[in-house]
Amino acid sequence: MAVSPNRRMTKSALALAKTAFEVAKKAIPPYSHPNSPKKYTQHQLLTILVVRQFFGMDYRGTVQLFKDWSELRQVIHLEEVPHYSALCYAHKRLMGKKGLIASSIRLCA
Repeated sequence: MAVSPNRRMTKSALALAKTAFEVAKKAIPPYSHPNSPKKYTQHQLLTILVVRQFFGMDYRGTVQLFKDWSELRQVIHLEEVPHYSALCYAHKRLMGKKGLIASSIRLCA
């Protein structure tokens, strides 16, 4: 995939997370349903999935990364790291919305 000369690439996971979080807040509602549990927002989950893709990690590795990296959690206002299965379900749900993760990654890259 060729990158246009006007787009900047980042090598910083924190910069990527900040950008992904801001894009997610503009692109999708905080919760998928009015009766959804209010534990994690879709913005937080999408940002975690973008960081997962950035590092090429599996779900469990991504969970461990966020547990170990407090600054990364602070960027997306995450108090508690979700279980890996919550990430898997979020991935399936968000990918069903017209490839939202792929388009968000392109916007953030």
